[in-house]
Amino acid sequence: MKTTHWLSISIASLALIISVLILSSAIRNRNESNNVISVTGMAERNFESDLIVWKSQFTVKNFNLTAAYAELKKQSESTRRFLETKDIDNSEITFSAVEITKEYTNVSSNGNSISTFDGYRLTQQISISSSKVTKIENVSREITELINSGIEITSLSPEYYYTKLSNLKVEMLAEATRDGKSRAKTIAENGDGKLGRLMNSSMGVFQIVAQNSSEDYSWGGAFNTSSKKKTASITVKLQYQVK
Repeated sequence: MKTTHWLSISIASLALIISVLILSSAIRNRNESNNVISVTGMAERNFESDLIVWKSQFTVKNFNLTAAYAELKKQSESTRRFLETKDIDNSEITFSAVEITKEYTNVSSNGNSISTFDGYRLTQQISISSSKVTKIENVSREITELINSGIEITSLSPEYYYTKLSNLKVEMLAEATRDGKSRAKTIAENGDGKLGRLMNSSMGVFQIVAQNSSEDYSWGGAFNTSSKKKTASITVKLQYQVK
């Protein structure tokens, strides 16, 4: 009987101790969760693109497919020679597959609409990808030389990219984190507290817009390709414990 009695007392005491520990932990965690500073750190960096992609396309139209293809091939060769005279490497030039479209004209006769074959239209796109940004920009402006020679070519606006974007993003992420920590420390110290451990962190939106522009930011992240000079920005959300 005595053994059973003391066993019951021991179990009850142990249960009481465990309950006190759980309650103390809950109170401590609740107080810790109340003493939290949430901040947003930000980093911004200006940079210049080191890769340009310029696309254009030329077209021919003929009722005879063979003749149309021969003319397109002639224009393709003339375009390649033009680019070679501008000191552009063949490795930087890509010609797409030829796109062939049958065109028709609708003619009304006695109240009826008749579709009449109007010839074959052949289109080929040329893409130039190069690190010689300034040179390709100049060539894109000299495209009128081809037009004046009788080549029906359409030039698109150049697109600008940055090949070291991954490294830039990592550097800016570290900078934004330091900025956020500095903000949190200022808040804590001005509130007679002391900054504690980092409790939570998450990366916000990474944006690239044109430099010195009023370009809109996007919640999903803007990615400008139309400007050579760009501004990148990134945000980091941080939560720190306050002691």
